[in-house]
Amino acid sequence: MDTKIREFRQLKGLTQQELADRAGVTRQTINALENARYNPSLLLAYRITKILGQESIEDVFIIDGGNEE
Repeated sequence: MDTKIREFRQLKGLTQQELADRAGVTRQTINALENARYNPSLLLAYRITKILGQESIEDVFIIDGGNEE
């Protein structure tokens, strides 16, 4: 899952560590999210969205709408 975490984090002037501390996760988790190597829980996605000052999860997390069969 692609994200705009890095973009919004930099706009707010936050380091990965600062965002991680506010979200209650490790810096490595933020790094993995920014590099599309980890899919967060809904709660973590919501927390990050609010910390970054965005209105909806879809503003930060790009959810692939493809149908899997």
